[in-house]
Amino acid sequence: MNSENKNPERGRVPIRRLPTGVPGLDEILAGGLPEYSFNIIAGNPGGGKTTLAHQIMFANATQERPALYFTVLGEPAIKMLRYQQQFSFFDMTKLDGAIRFINLSHVVMEKDLGAVLDVIVKEVEDSNAGLVFVDSFRTMLRSPRSDASGMELPDFIQRLALNLTSWQVTSFLIGEYSEAEFRDNPVFTVADGLLWLNQSVERNSIVRKMQVIKMRGQNTVPGMHTFRITDDGVQTFPRTLGLTASSSVIKGGRRLATGVPGFNALLNGGVPEGDSMLLAGPSGSGKSMLASQFAAEGLRHGEPAVIVIFEELPKDYVRRAERLGLDLVTPQEEGTLKILYIRPLDLSVDETVHEVIAAVKDLGAKRVVLDSLVGFEMALAPEFRHEFRESLYRMIAALTRTGVTVVSTVEVQENFTSMGLSNYAISFLTDDIVRLRYVSIDGQMRKMMIVVKMRGGSHSIDMHEYTITDRGVVIGKPLRGYRGLTSGIPETWSWEARNQRTEHSTARARDESDEEPPRGKAE
Repeated sequence: MNSENKNPERGRVPIRRLPTGVPGLDEILAGGLPEYSFNIIAGNPGGGKTTLAHQIMFANATQERPALYFTVLGEPAIKMLRYQQQFSFFDMTKLDGAIRFINLSHVVMEKDLGAVLDVIVKEVEDSNAGLVFVDSFRTMLRSPRSDASGMELPDFIQRLALNLTSWQVTSFLIGEYSEAEFRDNPVFTVADGLLWLNQSVERNSIVRKMQVIKMRGQNTVPGMHTFRITDDGVQTFPRTLGLTASSSVIKGGRRLATGVPGFNALLNGGVPEGDSMLLAGPSGSGKSMLASQFAAEGLRHGEPAVIVIFEELPKDYVRRAERLGLDLVTPQEEGTLKILYIRPLDLSVDETVHEVIAAVKDLGAKRVVLDSLVGFEMALAPEFRHEFRESLYRMIAALTRTGVTVVSTVEVQENFTSMGLSNYAISFLTDDIVRLRYVSIDGQMRKMMIVVKMRGGSHSIDMHEYTITDRGVVIGKPLRGYRGLTSGIPETWSWEARNQRTEHSTARARDESDEEPPRGKAE
């Protein structure tokens, strides 16, 4: 057998990919845009199509391989540039050299699509262009003089695509299309790549999403990806775990100290490194204190930390920690601690996940605190709240598989007759669960803690009382001599008392039996 046939890689021509210049988009596209591909950027008006096209153009246009941007609208190019120059990617030095704007509106209005094609062909040949953009292609097809209807439209699109590809040009058609128009449309059949941008309003929150419907030769990330338009242009947030599988680590047996007196003993030495722990309890039970002490203890041992808060300002969080004797100011100044305050009510799931993961990467954080999950949900736009459990799973999985230890807090609405773990049915997402609650003992409201589960490790099964002091949470002795602690209204209990109650019940039953009148008829 010929040795050349044994290697399937032999003779395969690699496809060069162009960087988009859009944060997150290259990850979605599995490396970037295939060079010489024929692409369409479609979506509703105001969705960010033109901004995305300009960002790609400024990132790739050079003097040797310039970009031609054909505008079909009647407005002059200078009006478009006036708005686009507000973005940081805009480079004035590239205009009229690496980038040229050509207005086709007069050709579209006065002639047919064949004439439009001739103009595009001549301009590309004369300039040796590497990038071509037509904005808006949909407007050109709706021209009153356009006779590209029926079978002529597919022919026109095919000729345009073949010409642009044969010239070794990477091209983009920008147009206003709804999702329903994707079917049976010759434009989308011919295209190598199709990016669809959508914008919607949910309860006054603007949500932007992008989908790569197809990209030939690319293993793209499927699904709808959230994006924002900021002063830097378009920024996408891929629906990935954020950290590659190659960065996964095998969990060791090390236990992390909590910084809470008595808590390490309950956990058989501390929190297992790389675990996710959930602190569940009612308001005022000390969840945030426990989490703060955990992060501060790591900082004392040289372990960088990220604290994500959703419900209070960082300055208030730091001030509250100071009252417990925890210094969270110095670590921030030294670059070993970052406090992320995430409060906007229009955040997407992916945006939140990426912001947290980016902070962890920047610091090389070993400990992460999420305080709290209720606030996390409220910070999301209404459209994303139904994805809360999925997003939480993706975030925690992305962190813990790289060895980061995550402690989350969640508020539980409870009464004195039951002890739930979470209002969100998310307990299965975490490795370890610690339940905090109030109990009524001898007319006093006291606090109780129990380790409900610790995946893959042993732990205390006792219910411990704990107190909140001016130095934080302190774990006390096990609560013994009570039954019904999980109900919140326990009763005193002991073997002696049990035997006394049993003897009392037996004696009472005997007395009642002796007093029972005889049965049968009286003579």
